[in-house]
Amino acid sequence: QVQLVESGGGLVQAGGSLRLSCTASVRMFDIGGLAWYRQVPGEEREAVATITTDGVANYADSVKGRFSISRDLAKNTVYLQMDSLKPEDTAVYFCATPRFRGRHYWGHGTQVTVSS
Repeated sequence: QVQLVESGGGLVQAGGSLRLSCTASVRMFDIGGLAWYRQVPGEEREAVATITTDGVANYADSVKGRFSISRDLAKNTVYLQMDSLKPEDTAVYFCATPRFRGRHYWGHGTQVTVSS
């Protein structure tokens, strides 16, 4: 069983910043990386950013240049630095593993609300 614990969400004004954290209960070396997704009620979950244990990062077009994903392998933690936030970034943000032991594991999510 893999547990993921997210933190760092909250309410921020447009143009502001937040940093999300996700800590895994297993070594990142074992799971190969982590990813951030987000979901708005009534819409499909959207991949926001991914990072491998080698540090290779990928971003959704909607967040490129504004969000930055990083990892601390010693802490089994991934961060999502979100700058220049927009109201359309409002969503529940989830941390997730790649396919590991036959399935993906998800955190419970953290709410990010950006006011205009």
